[in-house]
Amino acid sequence: MNQPRRSPDWLQRIRTLVSERRDSSNWRSLTIRDEVKVALPRTIDLSSNDYLALSRHPLLIDCVRDAAARWGVGSGSSRLVSGTLPIHAALERRFAKFKHAEAALLFPTGYVANLAVLSTIPQPGDLLVLDKLCHASLIDGGRLATATGATMRTFPHGRLDRLSTLLADHQIEKPDAARFIVSDAVFSMDGDCADLPRLAELRDAHDAALILDEAHATGVLGERGEGLDAAGLADITISTASKALGSLGGVVTGPVDVIEWLINAARPFIYTTASSPLQAAAIEAALDVIDAEPRRRTRMAALVHLVRLRLNELGLATPMDPTPIIPIVVGSAQRAIALSAHLRASDIIAPAIRPPTVAPNASRVRLSLHCELTDDDLDQLFRSLASFDWDQQQ
Repeated sequence: MNQPRRSPDWLQRIRTLVSERRDSSNWRSLTIRDEVKVALPRTIDLSSNDYLALSRHPLLIDCVRDAAARWGVGSGSSRLVSGTLPIHAALERRFAKFKHAEAALLFPTGYVANLAVLSTIPQPGDLLVLDKLCHASLIDGGRLATATGATMRTFPHGRLDRLSTLLADHQIEKPDAARFIVSDAVFSMDGDCADLPRLAELRDAHDAALILDEAHATGVLGERGEGLDAAGLADITISTASKALGSLGGVVTGPVDVIEWLINAARPFIYTTASSPLQAAAIEAALDVIDAEPRRRTRMAALVHLVRLRLNELGLATPMDPTPIIPIVVGSAQRAIALSAHLRASDIIAPAIRPPTVAPNASRVRLSLHCELTDDDLDQLFRSLASFDWDQQQ
């Protein structure tokens, strides 16, 4: 007689984890964005990283349509087989010029680009030192590097004295090995900027290299939208097209030899299908818009300044950073959920960010501004914030 099939131990373990997480304040579920728009036709979206509102820009749409007609919708193979199309090469030349770099290399996503750089450039015995609040893709890339003999260390956010100590110790222990400072340009949960001049000073003082993830800075900061590193202080930069550029893809920029080595040795590049030609078309069109419509950046900067001022007027201490990521830190996950729900009731979408994305007791509602917000939108936001029962939602 057949016995009832017993659930495998591993699956039961997963079910237990799901049950425990579901009962906590950190359970996540997917919300289909179009359904939100249908339900809330007047919604103010403060959840997206589409800072310059390029994802629906007519030029990007037209260029993608033209690229699909010419190249098709997929690349067909990896870059080293037959997946490199003229549109990829043209974009890489354009992006290198945009970032004041010798060369550039396109990846399917910014996450993959970060994995490629940090798992390929450091060699056995080398040291990577990362700000503890670096994006998960940088942390994961550093972990991959340790599998091949490099060492990864982190330092508390912004504690550059600790960074200096870690670099100095390694310089003494392994003077012939390389050292890499790794940082976000703009930190995605706090919206603050790295102290790039000081990082460059420490790089020079400790004979190190500086790797900078410009994901939330490219397109927004800099005189022409080139990012925080307009002066070219970093040795290697990684940008993403999935935020201010309105589409998808990661681009590494740096010396020619670095790009050539990634082509020849980076497993996340070699063993994945090439980016769609549609991605390349969208990114190049976004660069065209950034050049032709600087008002998007100036409007963005004005909104950032105004919102930060008004938050401070409400008593919500907010640093006057120049970035469109503005956290309202409330402490507990339950309180963040309550504030997010309160804003949603006012037709404002602003997500609650909870552990493990942020530290325990640092939950927040994260405002992501975009250049098409109107003065009426801001008034609606601040009316809703002012009506929240801050005292009772402890």
